[in-house]
Amino acid sequence: MNLLARNLVLSFETSCDETSVAVIENGNQILSNIVATQIKSHQRFGGVVPEVASRHHIEQITSCIEDALTEADVTYDDLSAVAVTYGPGLVGALLIGVAAAKAVAWAHQLPLVPVNHLAGHIYAARLVEPIEFPAMALVVSGGHTELVYMPEENRFQIIGETRDDAAGEAYDKIGRVLGINYPAGKPVDELAHQGKDTFNFPRAMDSDENFDFSFSGLKSAFINTVHHADQLNESLSKEDLAASFQQAVVDVLSDKTVRALREFPVKQLILAGGVAANKGLRDRLTSDLAAFPQTKLELVPLSFCGDNAAMIGAAGEMLYRHGERADATLNADPGLEFDWLKDEIK
Repeated sequence: MNLLARNLVLSFETSCDETSVAVIENGNQILSNIVATQIKSHQRFGGVVPEVASRHHIEQITSCIEDALTEADVTYDDLSAVAVTYGPGLVGALLIGVAAAKAVAWAHQLPLVPVNHLAGHIYAARLVEPIEFPAMALVVSGGHTELVYMPEENRFQIIGETRDDAAGEAYDKIGRVLGINYPAGKPVDELAHQGKDTFNFPRAMDSDENFDFSFSGLKSAFINTVHHADQLNESLSKEDLAASFQQAVVDVLSDKTVRALREFPVKQLILAGGVAANKGLRDRLTSDLAAFPQTKLELVPLSFCGDNAAMIGAAGEMLYRHGERADATLNADPGLEFDWLKDEIK
């Protein structure tokens, strides 16, 4: 086996509550993808506790590295580069991955590649098939809701983003009101498919000409509806509440995306991020994209929608080929945006 002919990237992802290390070959073949989840540790708090997340990363990171290399059947000498998420995310959590990646890169004289977490979510699509440019990505997760236009490889332009709560964040908040443990996305999605949109919650900014999103008002309308019913001692259908909430989210996400596709024709639309696993959203975009035969819809597989190091390796290998490098001064950047690789839309 000629390892010298391949780009083998050891990648790290610790931006939130998943400790993950992977070995990716040529940006699209997964040799290993180790994920140590922390969901059970955070459920009792109703959400991610940063200090708890950081402690878990410290406990798990070394064993994750060892398991990733063992499963991939490679050694440090076989690697081409080390890639790591350095933002956005929880600063303490990010620091664990950045420190581990810098240590490995320094100890084994390997190039260190800094990766934007959102670029990782987008390039998860590359693990299925090549990304065709120009492309667009709808990234929807617990902390992010963005429409990203990509005229070519390694060029990103955010054309729309949330002005307050991210879609996934809103799911978790209304989930608590419904008595659903964190993370609430999947259970709310399942409830929604058993109910009907009877409450007609607001679709904020849906008719605005821009491509930005807002879910804070929807979240508040949902909570106020439930609290008002409680005060009147009325019982509301959880299924209908979930269906009404989800329909409002899906309507806005899809309507804005369709409008963006009309203004920026692309060959491929990528749906990525944790909320990309939502069946209602996947079904709606599949239906709406029938009106755009020139655009292929790429639904990131459910196993790669959540945070994982394989997606960081896919993006990291691309950045490695483009000469992106970091040195020992690399630090976590919890508020990182696409500015560092942003270019003007042509």
